[in-house]
Amino acid sequence: MEIICILIILLLMGIICCLLWKNHCLKRDIYDFTEKLEISLKELLDGKNLKKAVYRQDDLWGKVYDKLCRISDMYTHRNQELYEEKGNLKELVSDTSHQMKTPLANIKLYQELLLDETNTSESAEYLTRMSKQVDKLDFLLQSMVKISRLETGTIKIKKSEYPVAETLALAIGAVVPKADQKNIQIHVAYDETLRLEHDKKWTAEAIFNVLDNAVKYTSKNGKIYISVCQGEIFTKISITDTGRGIPLERQGTIFNRFYREPEIHDTEGVGLGLYLTRKIISMQNGYIKVESETGKGSIFHICLPN
Repeated sequence: MEIICILIILLLMGIICCLLWKNHCLKRDIYDFTEKLEISLKELLDGKNLKKAVYRQDDLWGKVYDKLCRISDMYTHRNQELYEEKGNLKELVSDTSHQMKTPLANIKLYQELLLDETNTSESAEYLTRMSKQVDKLDFLLQSMVKISRLETGTIKIKKSEYPVAETLALAIGAVVPKADQKNIQIHVAYDETLRLEHDKKWTAEAIFNVLDNAVKYTSKNGKIYISVCQGEIFTKISITDTGRGIPLERQGTIFNRFYREPEIHDTEGVGLGLYLTRKIISMQNGYIKVESETGKGSIFHICLPN
């Protein structure tokens, strides 16, 4: 009997010791978990990247640490995007100020000449030149506002199903006056019943920018051809001109912001049209490409998903 009591007492003591040990281990694990969490959070607050695969993934801390690493990667990616956007904004402001210097300087010059000029005919000429410079500044600022709104998401692309004919009519109607001044004929071929899911307003803006360039760089009495072809995946709007063409080595840079070819600096423009066009089309999951040969004109293909 005494032996049984002793065994029971020993068993109870063993259970108590086991519980005490487990309690000690639990406290130690809690303290260890809290310390690791505090260290990891401090590193996150300090902007440091957490190292992956430092802890085992089969325990509680390993799972929590894995999620903290994902949060760290997410914020690192976001910070990188913000840094790049800041750099782009800085570059944009710098480019804009550079582009505005010339028309502003010209306006000041013509203003000074007007103040000193008494000849009415010459005054009218200076006023005409000033008007062109003001129009250039207005176009530049309008384009910059459009680009900034699109890039920052202030303006959203809203796609709905519209007839392609309506979108083309908007773009062509806006460019016809300039084309008439140079006696440039615009030929259009498309299926009037064709409908496509797209943002009519912004797509018309994109097409107009390409047409506007075609009119600028096509000589008098030239021709522009517009055709629409619907494929299995994309609908292709092709704009062909009989202009001066684009050298092969420069075709990869014509869609850059403020890019203008060296030979055409005397022609009006600021080099934002094609950049804006590519932005609008890419935001609709489409793309734009160019085929051109010097002296033989260019073909711009605007492709939008069906």
